[in-house]
Amino acid sequence: MSAHQYDHGHTVAGWVGTGIASVGAVAAGAGVCFVSGVLIAGGLAIGVVALLVTWALHLAGWGKGPGIRPRGEWGWRVRDSGARAGHDECLGCRLAGRRRTAQVAGPLVVPGDVSVGGESEPAAVGADSGR
Repeated sequence: MSAHQYDHGHTVAGWVGTGIASVGAVAAGAGVCFVSGVLIAGGLAIGVVALLVTWALHLAGWGKGPGIRPRGEWGWRVRDSGARAGHDECLGCRLAGRRRTAQVAGPLVVPGDVSVGGESEPAAVGADSGR
């Protein structure tokens, strides 16, 4: 039995990114304490590196998209099976150009349109609201 009964979202990308970002935060904090612009800039640069490394690991399948993963992928050392195609509603995947296209099942229905005699006419509801 697992130590937890639900997915905490722990991933290799998350752990590595958090570790690198923690080093950057310590460096930037030391820069504030010692009034050193070099340490502050170095800490911020390490933070940017943490962001890029986390993003690269996510795209390589070591991260997790938004939402719930299947139970078989709960372990933090398990690669994500859906990373190659991109994740729905994932900013990192969209920035990398991995967008899933939504499939429309039928004709687009616009609320407020009424079909009269086979032709679409705007609904009269709210027609007087412009006065």
